[in-house]
Amino acid sequence: MTRAACFILTGLALLRTAVAESPAELAAQAEAAARAGDSAQAVALLTDLIAADPKNSPAYYRRGREHFRLGKIRESVADFDQHVELSPDQESKQWERGIALYYAGEFERGAKQFELYQTFHNQDVENSTWRYLCVARKQGVAKARETMLPIENDPRVPMMQIFDLYRGKLRPDDVLAAARAGEPPPEALAGQLFYAHLYLGLFHEAAGNAELAKKFISLAADEKLRTSLRINTYMWDVARVHAERLRNKKNEK
Repeated sequence: MTRAACFILTGLALLRTAVAESPAELAAQAEAAARAGDSAQAVALLTDLIAADPKNSPAYYRRGREHFRLGKIRESVADFDQHVELSPDQESKQWERGIALYYAGEFERGAKQFELYQTFHNQDVENSTWRYLCVARKQGVAKARETMLPIENDPRVPMMQIFDLYRGKLRPDDVLAAARAGEPPPEALAGQLFYAHLYLGLFHEAAGNAELAKKFISLAADEKLRTSLRINTYMWDVARVHAERLRNKKNEK
């Protein structure tokens, strides 16, 4: 092979490498890894993307989500904070940041994040319950109940029953009954019970009922639910991360 041909082939190889490592390609590869459930690979790719483009705000947001999925809570919070610093107009949308702050033990910041999210979407029971959980950790359940963010119409079953449970208007069994009412098809029932179990677990934990909290969080974190079309996969990861933290806490004793 002539030197000229070698030079051309080398140039083409370098070009392919450059293209493969372009910010757009790194972002696409990271998204594919995240969809496949490979959070470690997604984080590695997003870290390369951030190194190439340190002002890439969405990359910090996506890496924050994947760090959370890996149970790296502090790193997740740092990424979400950097995303907000680079894109202040996105702060009101950052419910994932609020959840990460809760698990990081930054309950006051978490409560403020959920209050801010309320200005973006004011009919989300999950937002109201997570703020309740943050306030309960700092000021107790009674204060959390008194100051719940108002919700009038979250159409998802059984969200309004969950809201009334946290307000002290219903019992846990009422939430489960609402999730099962009307003989929903299996996929719909699985999704409704997932949210019922997750928020019952969180409710019991806030009330100091550790065994009931573990029971319901474990049900929500069932691996069979991970790919359900009726469940926000990130929220399933929240349940899984919570269940893993409970197991680790038990093993530390």
